Amino acid sequence: MIKVEHLYKDYSADIKVLHDINFTFEDGKTYAIIGASGGGKSTLIRCLNMLEVPTSGTITLDETIVNDPKTDLTKVREKMGMVFQNFNLFAHMPAKKNVAYALMKVKGMKQEEAYEKAAAMLEKVGMGHRMDSYPHQLSGGEKQRVAIARALAMEPEILLCDEPTSALDPEMTTEVLKVLKDLSHTGLTMIVVTHEMAFAREVADMILYMDQGEIVECCEAEEFFTNAKSERAKQFVSNML
Repeated sequence: MIKVEHLYKDYSADIKVLHDINFTFEDGKTYAIIGASGGGKSTLIRCLNMLEVPTSGTITLDETIVNDPKTDLTKVREKMGMVFQNFNLFAHMPAKKNVAYALMKVKGMKQEEAYEKAAAMLEKVGMGHRMDSYPHQLSGGEKQRVAIARALAMEPEILLCDEPTSALDPEMTTEVLKVLKDLSHTGLTMIVVTHEMAFAREVADMILYMDQGEIVECCEAEEFFTNAKSERAKQFVSNML
């Protein structure tokens, strides 16, 4: 579904973040991108929907070259829902309107229909009882579940999650990971940057281990955690488990 070819991302001559990334994310699978901080994980996932512009290389979604200047990124991003580390909710809107807003603005839904769909998505992530609450009235875990509902409401083919629990305490992390676990293997392609190794091992079909801007190893989750091949991956696993 998403094919990445010879992807590079440099911020300057001295700061080179991604180095010749080549990978194909297949339809319907759940991928966990793991590795030490600074390895390029978040940059890679943000390049997939052009929140970061690659220096060179090609990203193809189905038959569309995502980083072609002629590509309509609005249409691309309708297919790729994004869940951020810090929620990115509108502070002046209650949960239901946060979810409904893009449905009205991007998909052109009428308010009644958009609010009905928003309510259904909030129920799906266990937030039906907080529809009228504003972000400042919600816990971090609740905010992130609203953000997931907002992404799902657009009916994406792919859900990109950039360290969705990094700003949460352990209890709230458990809430959010449960929602993501329930979404996996439902036909939705999920690509999750995470430091939660237990989640990665249990939920992901494939592990991408990144270090120093490269995909060092990619294999099925259980194989990675029990029989990593590269020395860098073995050291990472021994440090994390």
